[in-house]
Amino acid sequence: MVTKGQKINDRYEIIKSIGEGGMANVYLGYDTILDRNVAIKVLRGDLANDEKFVRRFQREALSASSLSHPNIVAMYDVGEDDGLYYIVMEYVEGKTLKQLLKKRGSLTLSEAIDIMLQLTDGMAHAHDSYIVHRDLKPQNIMIQDDGQIKITDFGIAMALNSTQLTQTNSVMGSVHYLPPEQAAGKGTTIKSDIYSMGIIFYELLTGELPFKGDSAVEIALKQMKEPLPDVHKLNNDIPQSIENIILKSTAKNPKNRYDDAKSMHNDLLTALNDDRINEEPYVYPYPENEVDETTKIMQPISDDNEGIATPITDEKTKKSNKLIIALSIIAGVIVIALLAVFFIIPAITAEKDVKVPDVSGMTVSKAEDTLEDAGLTVNSKIEEVSSEDVKKNRIIRTDPRSGSTVKEGTRVTLYKSTGVKTYELENYVNMDIDEVKSILEDMGLEVKIQEIEPDSTTCSVIGQNLVISQSLDEGSEVKSGDEIILTVLKDITFPDWYLSTEDAVTSWANNACVTVTTEYQDVTDRNLVGKIITQSRPSGSTVKNNDSVTITIGRAASIDNGNDDNNDNPNTDGDNNGDNSDTDTGTGTGE
Repeated sequence: MVTKGQKINDRYEIIKSIGEGGMANVYLGYDTILDRNVAIKVLRGDLANDEKFVRRFQREALSASSLSHPNIVAMYDVGEDDGLYYIVMEYVEGKTLKQLLKKRGSLTLSEAIDIMLQLTDGMAHAHDSYIVHRDLKPQNIMIQDDGQIKITDFGIAMALNSTQLTQTNSVMGSVHYLPPEQAAGKGTTIKSDIYSMGIIFYELLTGELPFKGDSAVEIALKQMKEPLPDVHKLNNDIPQSIENIILKSTAKNPKNRYDDAKSMHNDLLTALNDDRINEEPYVYPYPENEVDETTKIMQPISDDNEGIATPITDEKTKKSNKLIIALSIIAGVIVIALLAVFFIIPAITAEKDVKVPDVSGMTVSKAEDTLEDAGLTVNSKIEEVSSEDVKKNRIIRTDPRSGSTVKEGTRVTLYKSTGVKTYELENYVNMDIDEVKSILEDMGLEVKIQEIEPDSTTCSVIGQNLVISQSLDEGSEVKSGDEIILTVLKDITFPDWYLSTEDAVTSWANNACVTVTTEYQDVTDRNLVGKIITQSRPSGSTVKNNDSVTITIGRAASIDNGNDDNNDNPNTDGDNNGDNSDTDTGTGTGE
């Protein structure tokens, strides 16, 4: 069992579970050596003792490790740690293509083509390395926020030149994307992946799966027998050239499909060209229901026999009877052997059931003695978990849990308390308040936000969303439930300065740390001279520390009548030269 905080191979720390699969569970982990997040795939515990599954799991690592492509998830490491078989891979942040389809229904033509170009490019690289994915489906394709896709889970990928470890009639992939030959148990080739990509393309454009049914068998039969539904019935805007790509990639007969993923990729590149968009519908060069070479053809009954079987000679009858007797004896022996294997031998060798005792709160040594006295085996590796309720170095729980019934000799893992988990605070000043709040709440802290009015002492702070101070200093040790107060600036509301004086604005700006730019405009109304007549931001709007605003002050207009009647105007220098406005800039700095 893998738990949060557990270290694998003294290097990869488990952060949380991010997915479960048929063969393995996937965790978000942290590489303590290379200082990066990774995805860790761990073989399920119930399969770790199965040699066949272990070989298949290790084969995944060997086949995938040879792949290096921007559209394929990179594999970093593979190993085994105390019975845990694991693979360390690139951690991809984003959602699966299936999740995107559930949210959107279908994608636009350009979006679908972009995804398919990336998918075919990545699979062409895999096929060049003789690797068949065998389980392509939207659930195994991640899409990042920037639109880049990553093909994941080569869990049942198979190198074409390697020994095939699974039976050819083993249906491992999702049946909705399963090629007919794989559903029929005839094995897979690179053309099998092409079929799956065609079904994915169909779903991206229509938002629907082409073949549905109440059971996997029903869907598989439709994959083998029924023609692909017309995409135009679901999306009439799909060009014929695009439908041709879907038709060619999803042909029942592999001979009618693309030879390789690169060919499909190249076809997608030119599908929307003017000379191709309305091309003729694709016609299959080979019959779709072509009889397989291994199909046995039964000879018809001859007309001479009028539908009645020819009599068998006595000699043939005797030989037939002897064969029946021999087969009956063999069948009887097989039945007895099976009964012995499945019922008689297990009954003789069955191990006694044991109930796991409750050792919580005990010391490690006492817990080990208690479990061994009950006939159980104790794992030598003790897992450590923080706890607010259980004293340090005392047992929190066991795996399997107490009270559960297991076989005698079952290996039990102990989980020991490390006490209350503490954290060391950092300096959060000048960091975004929402980001800091999220970090601290993840530690279990109670975060309180204190807002203060801006003044001249806060002029060095840019913006209202930054932490100005924190109630607990950097380096302080805290635990879940502790309280911390973060101080931020209140929003600054820009007042209505109409008919106010420049001095009033300057005084306000000094405290609010706002830069004020002053402009002048000639006015004929003497009541507006020296007063603010316009402002660059509306009253009631929010401004931040060190934002810049502009005010316009009225200035007496000059009257050019040959007399110097305006010399008493403090804003007129007697030499306007046609320029009726000036601009001064003043900065509220608090000084």
